Amino acid sequence: MSELRKLVLDVLKPHEPDITVLARRVSELESIDGVNVSVYEIDQKVENVKLTVEGRFNDFEEIKKVILDIGATIHSIDEVVAGKRIIFEEETLHDREKE
Repeated sequence: MSELRKLVLDVLKPHEPDITVLARRVSELESIDGVNVSVYEIDQKVENVKLTVEGRFNDFEEIKKVILDIGATIHSIDEVVAGKRIIFEEETLHDREKE
């Protein structure tokens, strides 16, 4: 089975714990090389964050468990990269027509 290399998740989380706790807890998982968490929307009680995880892992159950343990939920899986290396998304003519 091919390994997952990168996940981009849309996560809804309470204000506490803050994003540093989420990033550190996910990054402590054995198969994770790096984590990026950025807030893109803040509400009175919650915030929406984009969680980007890179590493070599077979599934994201451990990542999901960390997210659920801090009281957050996964809204969507927005990007997945699998295989021997990370492939970066390329802009196409179709993407340019949207602008």
